[in-house]
Amino acid sequence: MFRNNKNMKYILSLVPGKRRFGIYRFLPVFFCIGGVMEWVMINVRIGRETFYDVYRRKRSEREYQQKIEDGITVPPESEPK
Repeated sequence: MFRNNKNMKYILSLVPGKRRFGIYRFLPVFFCIGGVMEWVMINVRIGRETFYDVYRRKRSEREYQQKIEDGITVPPESEPK
């Protein structure tokens, strides 16, 4: 799609370090994008939860469900009174 696009080639040629680093000259850009994505997932709340709040809750629920299946924990609704 972009191989024959002269505008794209021109824009990519503006990034310095072509002779020394070759294609690896783009790594710092992608590293920064990854860092920004990680920061957003940790700090930006959508509704009342961040991505990691949901991740931790789901992981805890899976561990609890696995303990119930293994017979280590008895679910609260079936505990004798």
